[in-house]
Amino acid sequence: VYAVFASTDAVNMKTAARGGADMRIIEEAIPRILVRVGALRNHIFGEPLPENGMVWQQKLKMTQPRVTRGTEKLILVKKCASEQLNSLLDRQGRPEGALRIKVIGGGCSGLQYQMDLVDGPLDRDILVESSGVRVVIDPKSALFVGGSELEYSADLQHGGFKVSNPNAVVTCSCGESFAA
Repeated sequence: VYAVFASTDAVNMKTAARGGADMRIIEEAIPRILVRVGALRNHIFGEPLPENGMVWQQKLKMTQPRVTRGTEKLILVKKCASEQLNSLLDRQGRPEGALRIKVIGGGCSGLQYQMDLVDGPLDRDILVESSGVRVVIDPKSALFVGGSELEYSADLQHGGFKVSNPNAVVTCSCGESFAA
């Protein structure tokens, strides 16, 4: 990915900041950021070149997220939960989306689950594919949810997604929080 900008203003700012340093010194000081590109701006944008005829190109480092593949031993999505998640993802226009499960501090017992629909995994996430659904979990939360099952209930009072967690030594009577 490249961000392109005219050198006139950028060079004037950098030259002033360096006390009138010439172009070679600026290039040596910032070798990975600024590279002379010639008539690139004219070619891409159809705009005239700056007065000095130079254009600068800033290279932005873009990396793919490092994602670890997990198994259903981390979390198993039951069929009813899978159907509901796929329905929600389709309604939101995210057929390739995922459910993020995160364990955060709070609730009566000290820990609680936070669930969100997301576009995909972030850097260092663990990605589990279970029952046709993608689930992403950050490494810290994975310590608490290992061996869990995700279920869905359409019950009027206590319906929704529920995590059955074998690591929970204490659960709140409301079913929303746990201690491990």
